[in-house]
Amino acid sequence: MNINDYSDTAISTLLHGDELSDDMTPAILHQVFGLVGESGEVAEKFKKLIRDKNGQMLPEDKEEIIKELGDVLWYVNSLSILLGSSLEAVAQKNLDKVLSRKERGATQGSGDNR
Repeated sequence: MNINDYSDTAISTLLHGDELSDDMTPAILHQVFGLVGESGEVAEKFKKLIRDKNGQMLPEDKEEIIKELGDVLWYVNSLSILLGSSLEAVAQKNLDKVLSRKERGATQGSGDNR
């Protein structure tokens, strides 16, 4: 599967009424809060590994984290489309950004536009 196939299929599961808009609609906020929640679930899995397993990660732990990352991906895709972009465009912009930072030796430090 390629990223566009994923995107097209995944967006078909978006709730009816969540439509493209130039405003901060409830549909967009729904996706933002979903993304934050799922990202928190990824962090929660790691917290429990530290708390309960002394940081030891078994294959089944990795599989559970990967499932949560899939949920994060779903929300990133939905938000991308609702904002008038695409998952592919988001991935390309990110790759361009991190490669530029690498070429300029600016991978460390802080700031969005370094």
